[in-house]
Amino acid sequence: MATEVETYRGAVYPWHCDTMGHMNTQFYTAIFDSASFHMLSRLVPYSQMQARKHGWADVKMTVVYEHETPAGALVHVRSTLTRLGSKAIEYRHSLLNSESGVLHATADIVTVLFDLTARKALPIDDAIRAKGKELGLA
Repeated sequence: MATEVETYRGAVYPWHCDTMGHMNTQFYTAIFDSASFHMLSRLVPYSQMQARKHGWADVKMTVVYEHETPAGALVHVRSTLTRLGSKAIEYRHSLLNSESGVLHATADIVTVLFDLTARKALPIDDAIRAKGKELGLA
């Protein structure tokens, strides 16, 4: 079973909310993107990625909105690595209310290891696979 790790913690501010009074979709995406940086840095530190001129390129994100998220909500994201492919990885983010435990939304993301110079996908190397095993993937 894959290990779930906390990858984000914050608050929902009034300017995150739309005219219907709940957090707008653009801010869910921003929160999930921040969580992704923390999740992916568990596999390869950002400084190493920069030195190698590598990055992670998201190719798919599926968001499911479960419960409205109002201004003032304290939230956190729990993330789980779900698959390590040959060039892509998949993981799930769950946005939770930190006080009540209510699940507000999930995001399932597919991202590829990317050569920023050649502008193409790279194979997932053994070091990343080893870190993936540490996060509970066989």
